[in-house]
Amino acid sequence: MNLSLSGKVAIVTGGSRGIGAAIVKQLAQHGADVVLTYVNAAEKADAIISEIEAMGRRGLAIKADSANPKEVVGVVESAIDAFGKLDILINNAGIFPYGPLEDVRLEEVDRTLAIHVRAVFVAAQAAARHMSSGGRIISIGSCLAERVPSPGLSLYAMSKSALIGLTKGLARDLGERGITANLVHPGPTDTDMNPANSPGADEERRHTVLGHYGSSEDIAATVVHLAGEGGRYITGEAIAVDGGYGV
Repeated sequence: MNLSLSGKVAIVTGGSRGIGAAIVKQLAQHGADVVLTYVNAAEKADAIISEIEAMGRRGLAIKADSANPKEVVGVVESAIDAFGKLDILINNAGIFPYGPLEDVRLEEVDRTLAIHVRAVFVAAQAAARHMSSGGRIISIGSCLAERVPSPGLSLYAMSKSALIGLTKGLARDLGERGITANLVHPGPTDTDMNPANSPGADEERRHTVLGHYGSSEDIAATVVHLAGEGGRYITGEAIAVDGGYGV
């Protein structure tokens, strides 16, 4: 399978660490120039840019809060200004609200939905204005969108499940233009947000068929496949990369 992304320009939101950083690196390894966003991790973002520039790729790090729709649109416009086009949008930025239902504050609900749902819609809308046939919109969901094995996850699960309908809608809206839209659902993945040595990690492992955490590179590999020629006939789909979570 030809995974070459030579000449492509990609945006990865939340690309300074974890799954996002792995996606940025793999896109660059396969030839793409990449714009990444970050909120606080400026040093990590700069380090990722240095890595991809060492591969011979162009990179740009932009400080942007996905909860702010103006900043979301601004990232797309900055990518166009810097590189002249946009081929791939990866909606990866996220947070992990967790706790008893009765303790969830309305402000937390609003911020979670702003980052996980509204930002994806706004970014896709802005990106679609610049994409031509062969464009790719890929969002990062969660295995918890469809299976919730423990309490305290209602808000997070709700926000990630919304991406299923949004992805199907985007696929329908953009299909005639040759632009695909897909969703990748990671399972337990060893990142600083959900480390494999955390107190609840053994319970997470028990929910998977394979019995272990995945890596950020596992998720990135599927994203890169969808971003390339391998994804040209896949759209409107939610693809699990979760070790058989809850099977």
